[in-house]
Amino acid sequence: MEESFIINELGEDRQHYYNAVAPPIFQTSNFAVQTFAELRAAFADEQSTYLYTRTMNPTVDMLRKKLAALDEAEDALVFNSGASAIYGAVMANVQAGDHIISVDKPYNSALRLFNGILPRFGITVTYIDGTKIENFEAALRPETRLIFLESPNTLTYELQDLAAVAQLARSRNILTVIDNSYCTPLYQKPHSFGIDLSLQSATKYIGGHSDTVAGVLTGSRELIKKVFENQIILAGTQASPFDAWLLLRGLRTLPMRLERITLTTRKVVEFLKGHPKIERLIFPLDEDFPQIELARKQMSGACGLLTVVLKTTSHEAIENFTVAFKHFLMAVSWGGYESLVLPQAGGMAPEDFDPAIERHRMVRFYIGLEDADYLLADLEQALEQL
Repeated sequence: MEESFIINELGEDRQHYYNAVAPPIFQTSNFAVQTFAELRAAFADEQSTYLYTRTMNPTVDMLRKKLAALDEAEDALVFNSGASAIYGAVMANVQAGDHIISVDKPYNSALRLFNGILPRFGITVTYIDGTKIENFEAALRPETRLIFLESPNTLTYELQDLAAVAQLARSRNILTVIDNSYCTPLYQKPHSFGIDLSLQSATKYIGGHSDTVAGVLTGSRELIKKVFENQIILAGTQASPFDAWLLLRGLRTLPMRLERITLTTRKVVEFLKGHPKIERLIFPLDEDFPQIELARKQMSGACGLLTVVLKTTSHEAIENFTVAFKHFLMAVSWGGYESLVLPQAGGMAPEDFDPAIERHRMVRFYIGLEDADYLLADLEQALEQL
């Protein structure tokens, strides 16, 4: 199915809402039925019927159809945050005594779930270096039920061989879940490699305007129904109609935004790579990236996130560099129109800074929609402060 058709037409029955070009926000909590038969059908399958917006809503449903098609999946759910999507995907598929294999240093919401909540139920997690398939094999236990992936991650961009992990998992009847926030469905399609559930933070590129928070989960109808019945209905974590409408709006320009961000990011990479004040640049489609061949195999593109290791031994120097920016905003998240800078040293006290630890000298950049020369000039003047 063509991306242009999916983004602009799929699921949009305009004749049902006065032929409006932009779909309406169905801002209602409740839906009426006319007969007992309709009421029975609605209670029997809340995922396929509009009964109560906490479980299903036309605006959210339109977005679900588009996101599932973009991911080449059978179905999708839209959550009120990426953290909710992680929670729903995991909690619907594990029970007391199970074991999870996770890539090392997953996204913070996953880490908090694995370390803070799951141990209450006797669920254990083994963290591994996911760049080698043998590490997955070595971590397997009889009680392993789920493998959690993040490829690439959003600081150092390590990848996992998705096809190899999926093959291993299916041979042991283990569920695979991936956080695909970095690539979006436009630049990586995990289901095509055999991954069972794919999630992403829709707060990032799908929304694209830094004005809404949401998460997406895609997979087979069977798996999505299981998550729906165990999490959406019980926990009430579905996105609101207004947030779904904002995501539909953002989706319209997703291909163009990614294309623009990709082109600008390449210029930024060229500028930073080899700069005398940069020790190392980390970007998954850079020629010197250790997993460049796997990245080319699994990803059709990489855009706005990149990381540099600064040549400095001073916490103060990193602070001076970071606050010197005039146009890059210091902020978390990414995927919007604005360029961002996030120093790892910013999250620690100066006395805890250790220049021998490379991660402490890492600064992550997100490249937004601004003109490339505008951003390069800002980078140059900030580097002068280092």
